[in-house]
Amino acid sequence: MELLQHFLLIDDNVADQMLAEEAFHQLCPECTLTCVSDGATALDMLRARVIQPDVILLDINMPGMNGFEVLHALKADPEMALLPVVMLSTSNAQEDVRQAYTLHASSYLVKAGDFSHFLQQIDQFLGFWQKSRIAHGSAGKQR
Repeated sequence: MELLQHFLLIDDNVADQMLAEEAFHQLCPECTLTCVSDGATALDMLRARVIQPDVILLDINMPGMNGFEVLHALKADPEMALLPVVMLSTSNAQEDVRQAYTLHASSYLVKAGDFSHFLQQIDQFLGFWQKSRIAHGSAGKQR
């Protein structure tokens, strides 16, 4: 059984990157989490195939390209359109959720406020995507 191994977090907040790295280290030590601080760099790396993640975690509020702009660029590119993208944001505004799904985000998670809840959230996220991958194959890996 092939498990998801590589995740990409696009988030400009270094503290959030560190929390995610710690959560992945605790919950999925065999997984790779690559953190990129801005959307333009992440898109360049993805287009050049420097990184080939199984799932992308994407923050909304970032300088330069915001998460919606990155999501739009991902879904407009035939080479990356099938990559699952999970929005991971502090915003629980209905308009943000609506816009994310309109742009074809796979899921929307509101960042938990403390580390223990964030660990639970990442554990559920990993469980969902592992089961989804097993049930549906690796549709995002057709690149």
